Amino acid sequence: MSTMKFCRECNNILYPKEDREQKVLLYACRNCDHQEVADNNCVYRNVVHHSAGEFTQVLQDVAGDPTLPRTKDVRCAVCGHGEAVFFQATARGEEGMTLFFVCCNPSCGNRWRE
Repeated sequence: MSTMKFCRECNNILYPKEDREQKVLLYACRNCDHQEVADNNCVYRNVVHHSAGEFTQVLQDVAGDPTLPRTKDVRCAVCGHGEAVFFQATARGEEGMTLFFVCCNPSCGNRWRE
């Protein structure tokens, strides 16, 4: 993992810079002319950690979102409630859009897709 690097000459931060002629990654100071070859080609790494509960909570919260459309043409298979919020999104591993429904019964929160 990359860390912040500082100039040996003036202690300012070193920024990634490409040397197109030699095809190497450098770290260069913007204050003085100091440059050094990068020991790792990773400039930035963003690691996102999600717990399983975060995904569930997001979908349950959409039932209370007043900006999403609602329908009474479907019935929840779990609780039998006759109203659901629906939206389109891409499903994991599939191409195209999928229609998702979330039950509006606050004690249910069942979600399904068509």
